[in-house]
Amino acid sequence: MSQPLNVTQKLIKSHLVEGELEDFEPGEEIGLKIDQTLTQDATGTMVMLELEAMELEEAQTEVSCQYVDHNLIQTDYKNPDDHVFLKSAAERFGMWFSRPGNGVSHPIETERFAKPGKTLAGSDSHTPASGCMGMLAIGAGGLDVAFAIAGEPMFIKKPKVLGVEVKGELPDWVSAKDVVLEMLRRYDVDGATGYVIEYFGEGLKNLSTMDRHVIANMGTEMGATSTVFPADDEVRRFMKSQGREDEFTELLADEGAEYDKYEELILDDVEPLIALPSSPGNVVPVREVEGQDIYQSYVGSSANPGYRDFWMASEIVKGKTVNANVSYDINPTSRQIIENMVKNDVMFNLVQSGARIHQAGCNGCIGMGQAPASGQNSLRTVPRNFPDRSGTPEDSVFLVSPETAAASALTGKITDPRDLEELYGMSYPKFKELDNPIVNTDMLTEPVPKEKRGKIKKGPNISTMPNFDELSDFEVPVLLKMGDDISTDEILRAGAEVLPFRSNIPEISKFTLDVVDKNFHDRAMKAKEEHGGHVVIAGENYAQGSSREHAAIAPRYLGMRAVIAKSYARIGWQNLVNFGIPPLEFKDNGAYEDIDQGDVLAVNDIRSAIENGNEIVVHNKTKDKKYEVKHSFSERQKEAVLYGGVINRFKAKKKAG
Repeated sequence: MSQPLNVTQKLIKSHLVEGELEDFEPGEEIGLKIDQTLTQDATGTMVMLELEAMELEEAQTEVSCQYVDHNLIQTDYKNPDDHVFLKSAAERFGMWFSRPGNGVSHPIETERFAKPGKTLAGSDSHTPASGCMGMLAIGAGGLDVAFAIAGEPMFIKKPKVLGVEVKGELPDWVSAKDVVLEMLRRYDVDGATGYVIEYFGEGLKNLSTMDRHVIANMGTEMGATSTVFPADDEVRRFMKSQGREDEFTELLADEGAEYDKYEELILDDVEPLIALPSSPGNVVPVREVEGQDIYQSYVGSSANPGYRDFWMASEIVKGKTVNANVSYDINPTSRQIIENMVKNDVMFNLVQSGARIHQAGCNGCIGMGQAPASGQNSLRTVPRNFPDRSGTPEDSVFLVSPETAAASALTGKITDPRDLEELYGMSYPKFKELDNPIVNTDMLTEPVPKEKRGKIKKGPNISTMPNFDELSDFEVPVLLKMGDDISTDEILRAGAEVLPFRSNIPEISKFTLDVVDKNFHDRAMKAKEEHGGHVVIAGENYAQGSSREHAAIAPRYLGMRAVIAKSYARIGWQNLVNFGIPPLEFKDNGAYEDIDQGDVLAVNDIRSAIENGNEIVVHNKTKDKKYEVKHSFSERQKEAVLYGGVINRFKAKKKAG
């Protein structure tokens, strides 16, 4: 009799093309067949340039969709030029295209394309949101997604499975955002690293598909490889509401299935929670910080994208006016959501209350508009509150539920939504799913037939992929020494100033690590000229957060020869490998303490060391000390690093036949 499998194991087993599932030993590299891909405009521009560099003729996946949802502000030609470029590239490679204004990739992917039992790779770290549909959805760097589009397997380290048994029912004034904040309170930003989080249990019947989307979206913030829910009757109901019931397939864990780690989550015990600045893992009860003045209350983003979230934000302020000191920002997540909001008076209630309505897209979540005022508190339903991500230096961003956001917009202070009963005599609004929601696919363009495909159109801001050399020995300065949890928003920030250059590596590199050191770019260029490059030193969980591979490409362009850290976030680590920067790890954390910024580090015979083992000797020539560092590359990744990146490896093997 075969061993009972959980949902994650079933998904991996049905898509495993390289590696072994037997005994499900974690840590070894496995290759998965990818059915669907998602690319968005902040990362998709590089994906399209990479596909062009790979000379791909046509997407080899079942579904690949290019979304435009991040870079919507058109202050000059750069963003609209990229929109034209992305549309032409999607046509060229036979992909779907979601037009500017259609909305955020993750909820649209869930509504239109996500299917139980399938795999999805996305060049956005919140791609696991579609795990709410019984999928294995994985966020990755753009180059990994480009290879998936080309029909190549996606390689990941075989994950463990964290089983979370859900029991009970949420109290009034508490919602799915509070559930995932509770998980973040337990696991912080790296406690689920190496795991897929799988939710199961009788309590799931009290969480809608879009509730599950909220929870799956922010599993990323715990460092998880992905988050998975079963495909049950609730998923069937959701797919029926989207006109796709015929695509439903039930996918449940076998009776007796086991997990590498077990967690119990009792919904009845969850209370309104809030993540304090400036980390999603810095979670406390709202009661602990209530009463602080706020400037902004923001509802929307991929982390709270459902109709229910906007309905709740509307019902709480219905017939009232928000506090005169508060900017109540509403970011609808799709054109379809907007139509349903208009039809059912949700939009009317919000506008009448004084809310500011923005276009359907990521917007303020990625620092593209809606930046808060200096020194003021901003409450947001977004997934992240890393430093400066909002677009305001030294910002003060809190992560909350729509209930907490709306309650606080009324009072002008951080407010536990349960207090609305006493303050306004308000009963908790009971949401009911729409019987016949509007379904709008008009702004999704289907793949163009081969005979009608034209050439890729490039504006003046779009460059080509830089050429990078093979790995070699180095003797270079430590240009920067950093602490723990350095995010990709700090390595290569987002925002309206930076993201328009995402298809122009020389220009975007000027912003590299400027959140940490305003002079980093100039110092890096000098080190590249005088020493042939540099290295950086970091603590735990380096390169957490967004999947944007620019956080590896731009440093490589500036001459980064290696990163030496205590540990790495999964996607950030893979991106460094993909672009030929060895992500090395300290064997002894005392070495981290010993190395100072400005020290000159030398490595000899690095190619031989990587080829023949996993230990490398680093000589601190300034202090005349030697340290052992290690790597955890698979044989495939060794080749990639030695070639100077995955594209170099791909081209070499293609040339060799």
